[in-house]
Amino acid sequence: MGRRLARFLLVLTAAILLANAVAGERGLVQSARVRREYQHLAESVARLQAENRQLALQADRLRHDPSAIEELARGELGLIRPGEQLFIITDRPVPGP
Repeated sequence: MGRRLARFLLVLTAAILLANAVAGERGLVQSARVRREYQHLAESVARLQAENRQLALQADRLRHDPSAIEELARGELGLIRPGEQLFIITDRPVPGP
C-alpha cells in the first residue's frame, strides 16, 4: 500500500510539474506569446528608427538648403513666387453649340 501511494504521489507531482512547464507563468505557451510580442515590438522599433532617420535628413535639408524650403512651401502651402501667375484648371463640360 505504501509503494502504491508513493508511486501515485510521484506521478501526480510529475503531472503537475509538466502542466506548469507547458501552461505556467514561465511555460511554453507564455514564452511563445512573449516571443511574438518581442518580434512585433522589434519591427515597430525598426520602422520608427527608419522614419526618424528620414525626418532627420529632411530637417537637415530644410536647415541648409533654401530650395528645400521653397519646395515645401510650394507643395504643401501652394505658395507662388512674386510675378508668377496661378492658373486653376477645373474639369468643366464644354457647352454645346
